[in-house]
Amino acid sequence: MANRARVLIDCDDAKGLVYHFSKIFYDRELNVDTNREFVDKERSKFFMRSVVTGEFDVDELRDAIVSVAPKNAHIRVVEPKPKKIVLMATKESHCLGDILIRWISGELEADIEAVISNRDNLRDLTRRFDIPFLYISSDDISREEHEEQVLDILKGLEFDYIVLAKYMRILSEDFVSNYPEKIINIHHSFLPAFVGANPYKQAHSRGVKIIGATAHFVTSDLDEGPIISQDVIPVNHRFEWKDMQRAGKDGEKIVLARALSLVLNDRVFVNGNKTIVF
Repeated sequence: MANRARVLIDCDDAKGLVYHFSKIFYDRELNVDTNREFVDKERSKFFMRSVVTGEFDVDELRDAIVSVAPKNAHIRVVEPKPKKIVLMATKESHCLGDILIRWISGELEADIEAVISNRDNLRDLTRRFDIPFLYISSDDISREEHEEQVLDILKGLEFDYIVLAKYMRILSEDFVSNYPEKIINIHHSFLPAFVGANPYKQAHSRGVKIIGATAHFVTSDLDEGPIISQDVIPVNHRFEWKDMQRAGKDGEKIVLARALSLVLNDRVFVNGNKTIVF
């Protein structure tokens, strides 16, 4: 039975890269099912995502690609299989519930290891899907103490990504540094506009004609990490900020689901403070 893999290449740009990488596939009689590449001319960076099938050894294929790639290239040969995720939430159910429904219906190519929350509100919802709900109260303790408890829990779990499904606490730089490019957040605004709390009130006071949602990787800079996916919803002068908030919730869960699908299928490359999405 033929193997199948996603070949993910991130390296300095150079002449002949597509030829050299394609020749490796050709020499091994691999079929290239899909192939996309992009050159960031400003940074002189090359990105390529190929899906190949055939008879091959993953380690040997990766080593062969490394041998013709520029130095310090980031090469991955990934066999398609569900990735493991941990969800973090607070009180709002729309994003968490949407992810759980997509998971149980087979739309989400992931295994959900647990839901971690600083509030107990979503316990019953989570348990309906037979997923562990880990409640770590943030009451009466410092942010540092709370994050230490969360980190202790995370150290006992095996996962590829942390998904902040409306987790309404700002994570410290120390916390984020443990999981670079591994934490995905949904922000209820079309970034970079209206960062921080209450973006719908900010949007309403500015009389905007569109509202939006942004899914991004989390960095130490609040709401400024590399953007994965965005979308907008038209509004008008009749919308109060709560009307915007209700409309925005639909956008939030759709954008987060789209971003998760892209990340879980290895379609996202981080390029500085941007992303390349194939």
